[in-house]
Amino acid sequence: MLHVVLVEPEIPPNTGNIGRLCLAAGARLHLVGPLGFSLDDRALKRAGLDYWADVDVRHWASLEALQAEAGEAARYFFLTTKTDRPYWSQAFRAGDHLVFGPETRGLPESLLADRADDCLTIPQQAGRSLNLATAVGIVLYEAVRQLAVEG
Repeated sequence: MLHVVLVEPEIPPNTGNIGRLCLAAGARLHLVGPLGFSLDDRALKRAGLDYWADVDVRHWASLEALQAEAGEAARYFFLTTKTDRPYWSQAFRAGDHLVFGPETRGLPESLLADRADDCLTIPQQAGRSLNLATAVGIVLYEAVRQLAVEG
């Protein structure tokens, strides 16, 4: 199983769409608070359609809490525009955690600096950025593709 981690997501429809992606890919969705919306938000449920109830979703007060529960052997990859290492250069394994930051600001610089060797990017034109759900879909399905080729 792969893990998608959203740190402080802000936009309910993005999270709903990402939930649908996780369900389709057989991945677990981790929501790290504080969230920028309520899990009862109508926009979240509208984007997730009737799939939301079936999404394997876990809630965490902090990224540190998730990491403590997952254990030291768990691997984390931090998606950011602040690295040159493309996501396809990583050999993904079952159990990997794909970590994405808030839509408006991304992951904290301090976290990225501490985990520079674990940072990945989706190459794109300068001055442009992808929608969070699109970014998750790109990276998640590359990991799924790699795991299918292995198996």
